[in-house]
Amino acid sequence: MALETTAGGLAFLMGRLVFGVLLGFMGLNHFTSLDGMSGYATAKGVPAPRLAIIVSGLMLILGGLAIALGVYPLVGAVVIALFFLGVTPVMHDFWTVDDPEQRQSEMTDFLKNATLFGAALVLVAISRTTWPYALNIGL
Repeated sequence: MALETTAGGLAFLMGRLVFGVLLGFMGLNHFTSLDGMSGYATAKGVPAPRLAIIVSGLMLILGGLAIALGVYPLVGAVVIALFFLGVTPVMHDFWTVDDPEQRQSEMTDFLKNATLFGAALVLVAISRTTWPYALNIGL
């Protein structure tokens, strides 16, 4: 398996660091932009929008850190996959938007999130293997 080679292990480490740290950064943004994101969630009809933004921010931070560090990688990858599964069709429902520019923006965000959902599922699938350069205290 490619993860067992030095080059494969280092590539996997770099990939999961980029993926996990950027997810964590996205989660931090939920807190630094809490009012604006809560307003957007309200406009999308999300119940308890402020709480939803806080919970989803924590999911991104904790899931991202788990992936980046290799600590409970299965749990982290599942949390990230569930985040994108739940958030993407609700927050980026481009098919309901009439304005062409806004529709394109929502479609771009939908496709980005769908891609990240797919990446999280890949990590779920390989989380039973030992991750190279991980803290390996996972399940």
